Amino acid sequence: MRRKAAGTPDGGTAVAAPPATRTAAAGAETPASPPAAAQDDIPPRALRTEFPFQLPRGYVDEAGTVHRDGVMRLSTARDELIPLRDVRVQENPAYLSVVLLGRVITRLGTLPSVHDGTVENLFASDLAFLQDFYRQINAEGHTRAAVQCPHCSEPFEVELGGSRLGES
Repeated sequence: MRRKAAGTPDGGTAVAAPPATRTAAAGAETPASPPAAAQDDIPPRALRTEFPFQLPRGYVDEAGTVHRDGVMRLSTARDELIPLRDVRVQENPAYLSVVLLGRVITRLGTLPSVHDGTVENLFASDLAFLQDFYRQINAEGHTRAAVQCPHCSEPFEVELGGSRLGES
């Protein structure tokens, strides 16, 4: 888990202070710092919070317009906690993904807003796509792990996704 470091308003990773070293003559500690040019070469790491997507089929609005291009933002703890208070989720836990996706999809085509009612009316294949997409972006971009075959020692990747939305 990464936490926002003090003094980094953008939430980026803070650069740790260089380790202290002892000078042989005086026995005093002096900071061992890299050359100034090396410090300038470290680009600030921006946190990407929004991710574009394209639905396989698309959402069809009341006028018959198909909306496929959208944007989903990273989920916050609040996004995952608030739906648990929703009566629909309490009565039917499968509804959690609908409410959660309604909170994190920020744009879908030319729709003025996206909410859980919009997500309810998606085709099942689009809902499944968005659930997988949610898992990918909230698991630091992927849900794959490098493994090695126990028989032939050949390396390959496996998909770790598969749990339902809102379950960590």
